[in-house]
Amino acid sequence: MNRRFCIVLCLTACLGVAVPSPAGEVLDRIVATVNGHIILQSDWEDSLRNAACVDGRPPGQLTAEERKAALDHLIDQELLREQMHASDFQHASDKHVAQRMAEIRQQHPGADSPSGWQAVLDRCGTTEGELKQYVALQLDLMQLVDARLRPAVNIDSKSIESYYNQEFLPQLRQSGGQDVPLAQVSPKIKELLTQQKVNELLVAWLQNLRSGSNIRKELPPTDSPGEMR
Repeated sequence: MNRRFCIVLCLTACLGVAVPSPAGEVLDRIVATVNGHIILQSDWEDSLRNAACVDGRPPGQLTAEERKAALDHLIDQELLREQMHASDFQHASDKHVAQRMAEIRQQHPGADSPSGWQAVLDRCGTTEGELKQYVALQLDLMQLVDARLRPAVNIDSKSIESYYNQEFLPQLRQSGGQDVPLAQVSPKIKELLTQQKVNELLVAWLQNLRSGSNIRKELPPTDSPGEMR
């Protein structure tokens, strides 16, 4: 969206209306505001396309519930971005972003060549630059959550042993695998339990951020992204 529409967007933020072009065509629509920050329908669509590309799924296969969840994710994402600005935050390095982009590319068949990769991006409805920006933000969010919540997690040896006996071994035996000693898998179990606890803390943190924020949804009648004109 070019510069001349920015003022119009600011003026219409509280109204939740579509932004028209001089000819009267609808170019974009405000779908939510978070503490005064506008989330546009184009932001929603871009997030859906890039998330589908990261997951290796065509955007058209997303369900209505997944689309709604994506908007809630954008709202949570904006709340966390505010926390980045409020602290001395270290963003993901270019090397880390490049590694993640390479992983995404590897999961798409035929993407090993430049033309094949471009074909994947075209099918996803995105560009390499847009996807890289999306990936960088997701890595930033992960770093923020880890830095904020991981230090508060303490997984003791009893919890690891309990998971080993009650979850790990039964699943391993059910799949026909041979038993492995606790000491061999203890670090992986500890990391798994840590991630589970971090996720629990994240849910509580986001609920707290939402309760103290001014959030307003302005969904279009279909509750799903429409085609931009």
